[in-house]
Amino acid sequence: MRDGGRQRPLRLGIVGLGYIGTTVGGQFHRHSDATVSAICDLEADVRDEVGHAFDVPEDRQYASYERMLANAPLDAVLVGTPHTLHYEQVRAALEQGCHVYCDKPLTTDLGRARELVEIVERSGRIVMVGYQRHLQTAFRTARRRFAGRDPQWLTASITQGWIEESWDTWRLDPDLSGGGFLYDTGSHVLDGVLWTTGLEPTSVAASMDFHDDQQRVDRRAHLDVRFENGATGTFAFHGDAPSVREHVHVWDAEGAIYLEGTQWGSREVVEVDADAGEYVPYVDPRSEQTRADAFIESVANGIEPPATVRDALRVIALTEAAYEAARTGDRISVDR
Repeated sequence: MRDGGRQRPLRLGIVGLGYIGTTVGGQFHRHSDATVSAICDLEADVRDEVGHAFDVPEDRQYASYERMLANAPLDAVLVGTPHTLHYEQVRAALEQGCHVYCDKPLTTDLGRARELVEIVERSGRIVMVGYQRHLQTAFRTARRRFAGRDPQWLTASITQGWIEESWDTWRLDPDLSGGGFLYDTGSHVLDGVLWTTGLEPTSVAASMDFHDDQQRVDRRAHLDVRFENGATGTFAFHGDAPSVREHVHVWDAEGAIYLEGTQWGSREVVEVDADAGEYVPYVDPRSEQTRADAFIESVANGIEPPATVRDALRVIALTEAAYEAARTGDRISVDR
């Protein structure tokens, strides 16, 4: 940020000091062009611990994000709270003139997501959504492959021991999570496929197994998606599995791209030609930007961030249609 003609570090406030607030917040804390100026969390002991780790004095540690926004001098805000709280907190930060890094999903309501897109585009502020596959070399390689090409068929899946890992946390409370495994980890897969291929979903049929009697928190989901160009795709999400494995296979008339990986490390990419020959492009994850790197670069240069609110809107539209399809048993149009 400019200060009297010189560049000063981006002053960041963090709302929510859980996993995203501390991991992505840690990237900002360690960055030479940023400083964590204020933090906010409901738990006093968490504020104290993170404040000590990020060198935030006690008078800049808040229990209320409204008070933090009103009193702390900030250029940007990291929103790392439960999903259903994002809308109000992102909107409040924008109203204070701040740029925003928001964890995914942007919201869990399609109408509110549309509203935020309009607010962001009027604001002139940078809002980056936490879809880190946009920064991963494997996915960027695949995206270049499909630039100017027409994908025809795809399969994508991810597994995780999500139910066990989420036990006694807000992720299994639909009033805070807005849904289940599909709205959480599954959101990354939907985004990765849509962003990599450029495909526009038009309708979805779905089946789900739910963790709760109210059928709000899914533990498994299967989606059959039709796209605007006539392509079709199937997605499978299993949140009660032993480990994390991700597979994305996308075919066009000339062959395919495979994206695969385990746990939360970098993904591997394989190109397949029409004769079934395989080629493994060189992927060096050491060259990948962190989320803090990308956000700070976007703010400093006034350029579009790697993952935009419109990317997030596309994912929310498909996700909301999938939940409706699973609950009704009907194929549902994706409201774009």
